[in-house]
Amino acid sequence: MKNQPILGEISKARSSLRKSEVKVADFVLSQPEQVMHMRIVDLAQEAQVSEPTIVRFCRAIGCNGFQEFKVRIAQETAVTNNIGQFAIVADDSIEDICSKIADTTIQRLHQIKTLLLPSQVAAAANAISNAQRVEFYGFGASGAVATDAQHKFFRLQVATAAYSDPHMQSMSAVTLGEKDVVVAISQSGRTRDLMHSIALAQQHDALVVSLAPQHTPVSEAADLPIHINIEEDTEQFTPMTSRIAHLMVIDMLAVAVTQRRGPDFSAHLNAIKRSIKSLRIDV
Repeated sequence: MKNQPILGEISKARSSLRKSEVKVADFVLSQPEQVMHMRIVDLAQEAQVSEPTIVRFCRAIGCNGFQEFKVRIAQETAVTNNIGQFAIVADDSIEDICSKIADTTIQRLHQIKTLLLPSQVAAAANAISNAQRVEFYGFGASGAVATDAQHKFFRLQVATAAYSDPHMQSMSAVTLGEKDVVVAISQSGRTRDLMHSIALAQQHDALVVSLAPQHTPVSEAADLPIHINIEEDTEQFTPMTSRIAHLMVIDMLAVAVTQRRGPDFSAHLNAIKRSIKSLRIDV
């Protein structure tokens, strides 16, 4: 366990922790850089638990004590910070821009890999595999992710569609049933129109999977949430690294669903490849 990323271990252990220890886990996952500078009394105060709870929490995640826990947090945070941060300034060269965006994307994908709960991906993949119909909902940059998802799952013989218009989502939601699944995609987790679409789908007994940050309205409303926690400054730019993280999770779901189709499904995939090959120009 000690060779594994500590934040990932905390995420995986969260469901088996005591209620008081979950408070500590949630605070650590939300502010790891702040935690590595805290005393045990400071962390207990911020998490609103006792100091013995902090000690039990450290042992529950495989650390001998609070000091080892802080060292592992510091080591992981140092690795993450060394990759680079995305902050464009006026005199940046094109080389600077390319490096910053690439480095930050790598950092964020590593962060998602560390914190992602495979059990959530597995539950969503099972639901999609057994669904009669799967609809992908998203707005803005998340709408582009929804379109990409529709393209991938269409190839897997899933009856699917993607909608990024609130009226289309509403009409789609009221035609769903208990054998259908909605995948609601939101990089903020706070889109009002998406919440309306989720509520409509659930009123008609559809199951809702979400790709959104933890502790947000979209994630809390979903039947099967997949937590994708990325903080992004969108003052000047549209979401970039978070969109790529969402695409990565869609790929995970697509591969997991393909695996559940069994070995005989490869004949179908090969047929699709042959049909596309005829559209390409031979070299």
